Amino acid sequence: MSRWTRTARRALWASAATLALFGASLAQAFDLTQLSAQLAKPALVRGPFIQEKHLRSLPQPLTSRGQFVLSREHGLLWQLRSPLQQDYRIDDRGIARRTAQGWQQQPGQDVAAQQSRLFLAVLKGDHAGLAEDFELQLSGDAEAWQLDLTPRSRLLQQIFNVIHIQGGALVERIELAETQGDSTLLRLPQSQPGTALSEAERHAFGP
Repeated sequence: MSRWTRTARRALWASAATLALFGASLAQAFDLTQLSAQLAKPALVRGPFIQEKHLRSLPQPLTSRGQFVLSREHGLLWQLRSPLQQDYRIDDRGIARRTAQGWQQQPGQDVAAQQSRLFLAVLKGDHAGLAEDFELQLSGDAEAWQLDLTPRSRLLQQIFNVIHIQGGALVERIELAETQGDSTLLRLPQSQPGTALSEAERHAFGP
């Protein structure tokens, strides 16, 4: 075998190995479809939340705490417990607040409403819905990923500069940077998947 032939064969083997490694890296790439499937897999997700509202006019953030229940079938139950007690329900019908007279639907065009819908889409892994209003950029892998959302629509551009979402098997952190200089940080430190609603949760998600 000539020296040229040996050199050529080594080059071909090197090229094949490079292509194989490149193909493997592509096969292992973590994409939005995989992220959506991962987040949508549990029928239920429950856990505590800690929300910090950072306002330019205040030296310390406004902190609220509570519990949430995310149901793939029914929507999101947001149970604020500190500094005050208030329950919200976010589903396909919109946002409702629990009152002494029952659940009352809330206006849907304010910042709180936009944030609530965003939380529901993010926690459910609805990347197709998010892509209607945001440019999506995903980095990392299934165990540690970050999704950056840049607003497309004029309405959302008036509210948010960018939104950073981080997580692993489930969403762990959502940070919203608003156009006026304020920001909101939502942490979900101990979320757990589940399979069935409790009686109280079924009643809360009822009509």
